[in-house]
Amino acid sequence: MVDAEGDRQRLDRFVAERLPALSRARIADLIRQGALRIADRVVEEPSRRVKRGDPITLAVPPPTPLHLAPEATPLDVLFEDAHLLVVEKPAGMVVHPAPGHADGTLVHALLHHCRGELSGIGGVERPGIVHRLDKDVSGVMVVAKSDAAHRGLAGLFAVHAIERVYEAIVLGLPPAAIWIDQPIGRHPKDRKRMAVVASGGKLARTHLTRLESRGTAAARVACRLETGRTHQIRVHLAHLGHPIVGDPLYGGRKAQALPAALRGWLKTWGRIALHARVLGFVHPVTGAELRFERPAPASFGELLRRFAG
Repeated sequence: MVDAEGDRQRLDRFVAERLPALSRARIADLIRQGALRIADRVVEEPSRRVKRGDPITLAVPPPTPLHLAPEATPLDVLFEDAHLLVVEKPAGMVVHPAPGHADGTLVHALLHHCRGELSGIGGVERPGIVHRLDKDVSGVMVVAKSDAAHRGLAGLFAVHAIERVYEAIVLGLPPAAIWIDQPIGRHPKDRKRMAVVASGGKLARTHLTRLESRGTAAARVACRLETGRTHQIRVHLAHLGHPIVGDPLYGGRKAQALPAALRGWLKTWGRIALHARVLGFVHPVTGAELRFERPAPASFGELLRRFAG
């Protein structure tokens, strides 16, 4: 029932304010589909102005199943409630289905783990992926289970209100601490890569702290993100002249100059030396302050020791 406060509001806005679990866009779609009635009459105009005393009913259908087969892949779950879950993604797992990765992804595993608990992201029964880790990057990720959490988390990432710290092994000896403040955009010659660009790039800031080193050959570093651009850490460290060990896209000539024995070991290691160690944020629904930390795999220490000689 429309009260005095809601009188003359747009229909989609009025309903969205009273159903925070659904996005305004989702509500507008439902209205256009004939799911809303005022009294006994179907109304299909989201922009219609409501009147005080209008009895409004919205029939929300169950979420449409996603046409992917759930897969019973074990997940390392750090936190879970009705709205979201936090997992540690292993290296080698792709987050979302894509050409060449039709199964075995994190989304397939989440569909099995969260079966019956997904309230629907945009009306589809699927987990809400608000950020990604590259296939061969391990570490902490948050995933939405509800539309409200999805919108809230997306908003936090958009305004960079997320604490994110990564750990990496890099070539050479970087400064003890430095802000890398360089815009990032598409590489002018290779569309599969990103690059620091002179014009047209997006603001990108990474704070690097050197944690330990092996002479001038390699170092373990922590990278705190102030922004979150595609491949930001990989691009910034390569631009600094200290690419991440095992990076096939941005390793450059320094990687090719490594001793043959070490290059051979890295091929068997089979990943990039980058790990999402810390993820902190305010829960978008409950308001609780959450922070999760998982150390880099023990193999990072083994990798660094191989540079000692």
